[in-house]
Amino acid sequence: MADTIFTKIINKQVPADIVYEDEFCLAIKDINPQAPVHLLLIPKKPIAMLSTAKPEDQALLGHLLLAAGKIARELKVDGAFRVVINNGKDGGQAVFHVHIHILAGRPFRWPPG
Repeated sequence: MADTIFTKIINKQVPADIVYEDEFCLAIKDINPQAPVHLLLIPKKPIAMLSTAKPEDQALLGHLLLAAGKIARELKVDGAFRVVINNGKDGGQAVFHVHIHILAGRPFRWPPG
């Protein structure tokens, strides 16, 4: 997989506003926020799309969801937040390195898109 902007952020080659980091992932503030809280939770292991994840990625993907909950608790938005994973160009994915959007701070409606 070719390096993406996220790989460069993970490798500290490109600056970003990092709000959380552990050995498996990091969370940054989205540069085009769609809510008062809009973070991108990015695994350090590059996976192009959720649909291309392998069985060996199961623990990492679970870790990301637990990290999203931890981040929401730390930001005191755990009572109401949304997580979004876009998959593929037509699914709204712009950077082909799996990432979870964590959105909070405003009401959300259904359906989302």
